[in-house]
Amino acid sequence: MAIRDKMRANAAHVLQPDEQVQAVFGAQTTSQYFALLSYWIILFSNAYRVVVVTDRRILVCRSGRLRMTPVNEVLRELPRHTRIGPPSGLWWRCETLGERLYVHKRFHKDVNAADGVAA
Repeated sequence: MAIRDKMRANAAHVLQPDEQVQAVFGAQTTSQYFALLSYWIILFSNAYRVVVVTDRRILVCRSGRLRMTPVNEVLRELPRHTRIGPPSGLWWRCETLGERLYVHKRFHKDVNAADGVAA
């Protein structure tokens, strides 16, 4: 099963009835560039987030420290008209979701898709 499909399936319990997922992507709270100094910084300070974009709202969910796919709890709920991107670079720093999150390039198309549906 692909990573986006796992995140989408694991987010089912936080959705309202008849709510449709439009995009889902992963992010992390610490920049990967700290690994150049020490991998222990990443291990102890990093936490993963799953961002679930539905037709009604945007959810920022806690995922854990070691894996990106579980969806444990909703940390933040934002209105659907919130613009997330545009992403750029290898690790894009996003500050529009209530905290500083770092989104890898493989999820940039999901961010663009979420913003495209909102517009």
